Amino acid sequence: MSEQKFVFLDHTADAKFRAFGKTLEEAFENSAQALVSLMWDAARLKKVENIAIHINGNDLKQLLLNFLEEILYLLNTREFLLAEAISTRILHDDSGFRLSTVFRGDRFKKDYKVFGEVKAVTYDEMKIEEEDGWMVQVVVDL
Repeated sequence: MSEQKFVFLDHTADAKFRAFGKTLEEAFENSAQALVSLMWDAARLKKVENIAIHINGNDLKQLLLNFLEEILYLLNTREFLLAEAISTRILHDDSGFRLSTVFRGDRFKKDYKVFGEVKAVTYDEMKIEEEDGWMVQVVVDL
C-alpha cells in the first residue's frame, strides 16, 4: 500500500486521482482530501463546524460518488469548506451500503481562497480495490 494519502494521475480533460487507506473508510476520507485539494487548501481552514453526514448507496461505487458529491452539495448550498472527514464508518447489509461520517471545516470567509471548481464526480474510470489496503480511483469533471 502507498504511504501517500492520494496521488493525481494524468487525464486528458478532467482530474483523476487515487486515494489510499489501510481501511476502506480511510481511503474514502483521503478521497475527500484529494477532491477538496482541487478547490482550496484544507490545511488553512479552521475546523469550527462539524456536520454529521449519512450517505446510502446500492454498491460501493455509488456510495463513493454520493459521499464526494455531498462535499460539493455543502459547498454550493451552505458555503461549507471541508477540512477533513473523520470517524467514517461504512456498513453493509441486504439493503446496500451506508456511510456515516463527520465533516469538519468552516463556512467560506474572505480570508479563505477557493482557487478551483469541481463540477461533478463521475463513474468514469472509478475503481475501488482491496490489496494490501484499499485504493479508490475517481475522475471528476472540472
